[in-house]
Amino acid sequence: MTSALTLATAGPSGLAIFWFALIGVLWVGYFLLEGFDFGVGVLYPFLGRDDLDKRMMINAIGPTWDGNEVWLLTAGGATFAAFPLWYATVFSGFYLALFLILVALIARGMAFEFRGKRDSARWRFWWDTAIVVGSFLPALLWGVAFANFLHGVPIAANGTWVGGFFQLVKPYALLGGLTTLSLFTLHGAAFLGLRTTGDLRERSRSIAMKLAIPTLVITFGFFLWTYLDAVHRHHSGLVPPFLPILALLALAAVGWLVRERLEGWAFTATAFTIVGWTATMFLALYPRVLVSSIAPRFDLTIANSASQHYTLMAMTIIALIFTPFVLAYQAWSYWVFRQRIRRPGEEIAPEGVETPSVPASTDG
Repeated sequence: MTSALTLATAGPSGLAIFWFALIGVLWVGYFLLEGFDFGVGVLYPFLGRDDLDKRMMINAIGPTWDGNEVWLLTAGGATFAAFPLWYATVFSGFYLALFLILVALIARGMAFEFRGKRDSARWRFWWDTAIVVGSFLPALLWGVAFANFLHGVPIAANGTWVGGFFQLVKPYALLGGLTTLSLFTLHGAAFLGLRTTGDLRERSRSIAMKLAIPTLVITFGFFLWTYLDAVHRHHSGLVPPFLPILALLALAAVGWLVRERLEGWAFTATAFTIVGWTATMFLALYPRVLVSSIAPRFDLTIANSASQHYTLMAMTIIALIFTPFVLAYQAWSYWVFRQRIRRPGEEIAPEGVETPSVPASTDG
């Protein structure tokens, strides 16, 4: 292993590149789909003026949130099998951050299931708190983690972690966290504007318009810093110049689209921005998977952290067989639950399309 890490003169194999790309796609899918779930959770105390509003917000994501997390599980499993050294190093150095994310996701999932089990204001208060914290922390910490992947972490030879937790808390990483937090929150507001009716829909539109400009400024700042850092290091990976530009243009249009009640297009624009941000991070990394802040020779790359050829081949065959079924099922679930969520008594949605009412006694 040492010789592979220190020399790594040969380029990555085609299968290794394929799995790096596939892991990137899995993270794109996770941030795209789970991003609006996080956004709804972050907006929960601001848009949920009464218990019925809160149940509408939960029911808007209720049928799909757990399926969205499958993307995270698959990305983690694929990284473990395809790039074990990458996986081991990340879990060694990011252990506390990943533990916080795990606890937050568990608490949020429990809150969705248990919030409506007792008719108690105190009971619901604590589960509501779990929803907010369980959405806020991952939305922030995922951006911090990926910014650190690219900007560099203290790893030495053989992927050995030689730093501490607080070395992950640096300005560029915090800006990355603010970027994902703001993008996911705006994404969630656009999603609620698309999936709800009445006052909740109008409040979602209003907060989306307020968030649009700050989110654009934060995302532009992160892209600019990333570009300047790439110029300084003389390494831009495979990022095409038009990708972050198109992502920013889509983000710049969100406020206008929401104001014009083009909510489907506004959601598409926030989705495209998240896809562009995540793709930019992976393309900027290539051919590395984790940058060393100590010396470039200690970088983990696709070549020196990949599994053996037969492992990658077996994984490829399994992925090609089962992935289409998973995608088809998730697409079908979104199609089934595509209608708007409305309050009981609202007969017709603003577009003139009848939609199902919110159950009176369940959290969906």
